[in-house]
Amino acid sequence: MARVVVDVMLKPEILDPQGQAVQRALPRLGFEGVSDVRQGKRFELEVDGPVDDAALARIHELAESFLANTVIEDFTVKVEEMVGEEK
Repeated sequence: MARVVVDVMLKPEILDPQGQAVQRALPRLGFEGVSDVRQGKRFELEVDGPVDDAALARIHELAESFLANTVIEDFTVKVEEMVGEEK
């Protein structure tokens, strides 16, 4: 079993009001030196069986058709760790 992570972020050219709100609040909270904040989504998928090329292709298809709005968002798919197995 493995954990596959899909990170979804707004494309760079898309305005990110939530990220901007966080960025504006940081100096008031004592956090200086942060020049930009982008807010996104993270999906962690526990996958039964091996994560081979076919499984990654299916997860990529899932991300493209269901988890991300590809008109305004980019996404990455990566295997984060093996779960319940010795490394």
